Amino acid sequence: MNRLPLSGRPRLAQAPLLAPAAILWIVLFALPLFSFLVFSFWSVRARIMRPDFTFQNYVATIREYGDVLLITLGMGLIIALATTVLAFLFAYAIRFRAGRYGDMLLFITLIALFGGYLVKIYAWKSILGRDGIINGFLMWTGAIQEPLEILIYSHGAIVVTLTYFLLPFAILPIYGSLRAIPDDLIEAASDLGASPLQVGRDVVLPLCERGLGVAFLLSFLISVGDYVTPRFVGGGASMMGHFIETQFSFGFNWPKGSAMSFTLLATSLALVILCRALLRRMLRP
Repeated sequence: MNRLPLSGRPRLAQAPLLAPAAILWIVLFALPLFSFLVFSFWSVRARIMRPDFTFQNYVATIREYGDVLLITLGMGLIIALATTVLAFLFAYAIRFRAGRYGDMLLFITLIALFGGYLVKIYAWKSILGRDGIINGFLMWTGAIQEPLEILIYSHGAIVVTLTYFLLPFAILPIYGSLRAIPDDLIEAASDLGASPLQVGRDVVLPLCERGLGVAFLLSFLISVGDYVTPRFVGGGASMMGHFIETQFSFGFNWPKGSAMSFTLLATSLALVILCRALLRRMLRP
């Protein structure tokens, strides 16, 4: 009788335990995603989806929204870089500089995760708005005579709002990587004559590469797919998510909306892979 090798038995024993999670993943994620992939090749006639196999939706996406796609990817990169850098500095301060106040700062970070998404957007809208806190303070000090219109409904407002929203999601994975770095290693590098800058560059950064990658990935993918923040603080028609949402809601053109979504997904993943490779090259000698 043929017997399975010993190395294969534990995997078979774990299969029933993984089955519920696998079924949920297939039903709630894989099947809907595959359905939209199929829809992206369909056509719409008389506002009714027709089974078809055409690349016209993808061609129309590049032709009509190519510039918006580039703007969206550029905005996502700016937001992801800003969020990752700020999150690393904050997590580094918690881990190595804050001392007994580190737990309190980490608790504040966790509390920030539970704040309402729309509440945060409206908070920044009130801060950046024409009658907001910043304009009010500048006018009170006499620095400006009229409210600054550029603070709201601009790309800068989107960057600030999404960076603020994504910071807790980026801080936690980076902090988890920093926690895994033993203090003895930092002390040994310092004892060998390394300056704080050299310790951070040659020891800390390479060892928290995975946390930095996760933080960048989360920040980038969430920001390029968001459409609520651009609508409220960016004027709406500035990022791809707004136009995708319009195709599904007002346009009743699910095939085109699906093609736009997969075009954004494919370009985003390609850019993430490229940035990941650059990060590894920078952090590894």
